Amino acid sequence: MKNTLLTIITFTFILAAYSFTGVPEQDDLSALTGKNVKWMTWDEAVKMSSKAKEEGKTPKKIFVDIYTDWCGWCKKMDAETFEKPAVAHYLNTHFYPVKFNAEQKEDIVFDGKTFKFIPNGRRGYHELAAALLAGKMSYPTVIFLSNDFQLLQRVPGYLNIPTFDMIMHYLAEDHYTKTTWPDFQQSYQRQKSNSPTTNKN
Repeated sequence: MKNTLLTIITFTFILAAYSFTGVPEQDDLSALTGKNVKWMTWDEAVKMSSKAKEEGKTPKKIFVDIYTDWCGWCKKMDAETFEKPAVAHYLNTHFYPVKFNAEQKEDIVFDGKTFKFIPNGRRGYHELAAALLAGKMSYPTVIFLSNDFQLLQRVPGYLNIPTFDMIMHYLAEDHYTKTTWPDFQQSYQRQKSNSPTTNKN
């Protein structure tokens, strides 16, 4: 993993969306997946980024949804947050969106290193997932990376649409370089409350 994968911004999300006492039933969510986001693998995102550079274009930032097959809240976020057309469109437009199974078995070669699956107890974990999560294997966790694969932010836990949309805009549009998170929250909420399209799509 690039040793430059360091947090370059710091902000704290104190969100009710993180407060859960249970896990949704698997049977209720098993048939639901995020169908609108044009998900790609990590390797595909790396190739897309390299291709953009070769063509003299600025690559997009990278968004990584780290999940497991048994994670109920991951499926709930697929079904409820990523299914929102406006959310999917924004992700597709501003990021290379990566769906990353933290327990996948396939090796990934990145930045001159081979990341492997590590058996551990009943399940195990993938080394790249562990690197992206800084060893805190919590699912779901979303990772935002710059267009040169530097860490912008990792956000653990289920995120509802308003919260996720706000975080996406803050990072995708580089507001974090000039605006504090509390100030951006206020301006974002004012803008949404004044928008005639609020709660549509």
